[in-house]
Amino acid sequence: MYQACIFDLDGTLANTLGSIAEFSNRALHDCGYPEIPVDRYRHIVGNGAAVQVQRMMHIVCPQGFTEAEMQKVRRLYDQYYAAEPLKGIVGYPGMPQLLASLRRLNKKSGVLSNKPDSWAQSIIAGLFPDGTFNAVHGQREGIPCKPAPQGALLLAQELGTAPRNCLYIGDTNTDMQTGAAAGMDTVGVLWGFRDRAELGNAHANYIVSDPAQILDILRRGLPAPA
Repeated sequence: MYQACIFDLDGTLANTLGSIAEFSNRALHDCGYPEIPVDRYRHIVGNGAAVQVQRMMHIVCPQGFTEAEMQKVRRLYDQYYAAEPLKGIVGYPGMPQLLASLRRLNKKSGVLSNKPDSWAQSIIAGLFPDGTFNAVHGQREGIPCKPAPQGALLLAQELGTAPRNCLYIGDTNTDMQTGAAAGMDTVGVLWGFRDRAELGNAHANYIVSDPAQILDILRRGLPAPA
């Protein structure tokens, strides 16, 4: 039934929360704003850097802020992240084994991230062996961020797989909305940034707590035990 897997990056393939928080807080600090607790970034990230920085500004400047003030934070955040895209990133246990199994099963795999494309490419290249994925797409000009489905549909086309034969795998409601909008079945993962309630409310077709359970879905086309 399923011929390809499309993975989100942050909170799905790798734990990037620490690096996101560090670069964000460094930018806030350098602009004279208070820092935000790391765990709070779990609900700040997920819709691209523009939305992320806007959410940050609403937290540190509840009285309001100007576009210029927000853009200054964004420029610094982009500068810091682009300089060290792999800083503080931690892989999730079981993910390398899952990806190796996909290759043995001749399943196509791709990455779709709201990170800028150059960052996504650098992170994937630094964390996984060459050839692990058939395609990696970050945020690119002219293609709207998730949850818009265009990026997922373009990736499925590049993988040579019909959307209905793709599993879209992610850790947030944004990911579940993206997959559903693209006509793909969705897998919500519990090792990422959000919880079961959010994934369930976003109508994930499957919810898993271990990467190996994704193989059960691929082999049987049945819900894996959570």
